[in-house]
Amino acid sequence: MNKEVIRKQYDIIIVGGGISGVCAAIAAARHGAAAALIQNRPVLGGNASSEIRMHICGADCHGSRPDARETGILEEILLENKLRNPQCSFSILDTILWEKCRFQDNLELYLNTHMSSVAVENGEIKSIVAEQLTTEKQFELTAGIFIDATGDGTLACLAGADYMYGREGNSVFGEEHAPEESDTVTMGNTLLFKAVDTGKPVPFQKPFWANSYREEELSYRDHGEISYGYWWIELGGDSLSTVADGEAIRDELLKALYGIWDHIKNQGDHKADNYVLDWVGFLPGKRESRRIMGNYVLKEQDLIEGRIFEDAVAYGGWPMDLHVAGGLNTKRQPTDYIHLKKVYTIPFQSLCAKNIKNLLLAGRAISTSHMAFGSVRVMGTCGVIGQAAGTAGALAVTKEIPLSELSLYIRELQQQLLMDDCYIPGFQNEDEKDLARTAGISCSSAADNGSCRNVVNGIARSTGEDTNCWISEEMAPEGEWLSLSFSSPVSVSELHVTFDSDLSREIMLSMSQWVQNKQSPGLPLKLVKDYQLVYYRKDKKIFSEEITDNYLRFRIHKLKESVECDKIVVKIRATHGDKHARIFEVRVY
Repeated sequence: MNKEVIRKQYDIIIVGGGISGVCAAIAAARHGAAAALIQNRPVLGGNASSEIRMHICGADCHGSRPDARETGILEEILLENKLRNPQCSFSILDTILWEKCRFQDNLELYLNTHMSSVAVENGEIKSIVAEQLTTEKQFELTAGIFIDATGDGTLACLAGADYMYGREGNSVFGEEHAPEESDTVTMGNTLLFKAVDTGKPVPFQKPFWANSYREEELSYRDHGEISYGYWWIELGGDSLSTVADGEAIRDELLKALYGIWDHIKNQGDHKADNYVLDWVGFLPGKRESRRIMGNYVLKEQDLIEGRIFEDAVAYGGWPMDLHVAGGLNTKRQPTDYIHLKKVYTIPFQSLCAKNIKNLLLAGRAISTSHMAFGSVRVMGTCGVIGQAAGTAGALAVTKEIPLSELSLYIRELQQQLLMDDCYIPGFQNEDEKDLARTAGISCSSAADNGSCRNVVNGIARSTGEDTNCWISEEMAPEGEWLSLSFSSPVSVSELHVTFDSDLSREIMLSMSQWVQNKQSPGLPLKLVKDYQLVYYRKDKKIFSEEITDNYLRFRIHKLKESVECDKIVVKIRATHGDKHARIFEVRVY
């Protein structure tokens, strides 16, 4: 049967629907680019999907680094999940991610669609061919800009991009903690499981094909939390390639997983008599494969220094977390953590493929050394990298310029990311179009460390000892207010408000009871719930808007018609439980 080829054209095509690809696609579409997101699985989210069920780690290091949680599109998704998914179901997160993409203007979503070939001319990708497994349709998709969010760098590899694989010796980049000699070893793949307490004893009979493990063989691997496990059930990356041997690795992981469960159930006192396996993953979570060569290779030194690049577009802060070669087969501590004293930035040039002119990189395949990759690879960091890539691509489309010229507009890109509630350490709001920066600021009350002037200081999160936030005194029964006054009337079409969603506490979805116990149920208590926006001219109210049951940190209020006013008042009626009104930033356009 000859399949009909369906041809479509877009401004930007994103291949890979993990967290990074989702953030890239949404960002590109929201900034006006006609975008397509290609995902070869039935669900979005990659390692965070219901197929794998890994929690989204990031620069906050499980809440141990204050005020470091990623914001922007990822924060929006996770707050949506906190609202709609109190039962902590990864299937519900699947639905939220699908909804965010499926109903996003300017974005077409292709699920179950596998890219099979790439057409390249003169160092530029012209099109990709992809087949949708559920419909037997074949697509030829053309775009001016492509973003590789596949994780494995598959798009880049098929296009002929240069890439790195394995561990670089310390002489390659001068990295102190790199091995002496280069090799082809990568971190391995992992299968996770979920177990539940049935309230009564349940026997377990080990399958004939499962491995056997004694306690001494697991002495370096903590298996105390028996309801969720285990990131260290890891294989591949040494004699087996995490890409080419993925099926064989999965089979070996299943043997290991069931063998470890047999050990927990039938050997020693693990207090597991009443527990039964409820879910076992069949799609391994992958850590490492190709890293695409970019215009700049991010290195260990950059991370340890906490370097602020001039072309920074994202940031990270997770330790350089380098799993032992061979994973479970190696009898030693399963990972080495090299902790970082502060966060570091990620330069735009690490997102630009070196020898493919119209290719941007997102997620774990960006241009880093193996050492730096140990930190960059976690999904929270991948998400903000993805938003930066999607925003950059849309900027190039809007300006009708090649990616090579985007470095001329790096300040504009950075300011757009800040406007979209992303965080770039070392940078702040300098948007000349933001009328709030010229306003007089007053408020009903302010705590000692919460001046109302903070809402226009350009930094929308706490940093060190600086709260950078208006924090009222304990809220009065009638609420609290913040006022922006202008010396002469201004025309307002948009008002942006950034609230406090407590960036020092985790809100990510997790199967781990340890992680869940660290979180507060429901939405962050500091988040504003009910508020009112009132626009005045000569002390006369000309327009107001009432918002109830807010659950987002970042809100954009677009007026149907612009308003001429000389004062705007934000009235805080209630929070989700905190006794103080809190606002990080107000912008006026």
